[in-house]
Amino acid sequence: MAGFNSSIVLRFAQVGALAASVVFMGASAAQTSDELIAERLKPVGEVCLAGQSCARGGAAPVAAASAAPAAGGEFNVEQAYQQSCNVCHASGMAGAPKLDDTAEWAARLEAKGLETLVANAINGVNAMPPRGMCMTCSDENIAALVEYISGHGQ
Repeated sequence: MAGFNSSIVLRFAQVGALAASVVFMGASAAQTSDELIAERLKPVGEVCLAGQSCARGGAAPVAAASAAPAAGGEFNVEQAYQQSCNVCHASGMAGAPKLDDTAEWAARLEAKGLETLVANAINGVNAMPPRGMCMTCSDENIAALVEYISGHGQ
């Protein structure tokens, strides 16, 4: 009977050691899992805007975006068109009226009026997002672009 009791005690000790090792391994795996999740969720990069220095200190500020004023400080409508509007209005992508399609623009101006066309450009219409692709343009800049593209301002 003494042999029976000692084997039971030994078996309990083995099971206890196994349970302790499983708990320790689980905690270690959880920590590793948390570290892996944190690694996957960390930012891939940073966004640096013109005039700001990057937090990691490397990049020089990028030239200003599409509505940057010309060297004289004035809005350059042709430059803004080339940078922000040309993609859709040169090709007619997604139904955008082309820059050189005077008949289409004349019909739109007659049907809706310049004010409505400007409001549509500011607020977005159909496939055109608000402000087109010129996110830094003021309302006045958008109006100048609509006049330029429609031929109204030429």
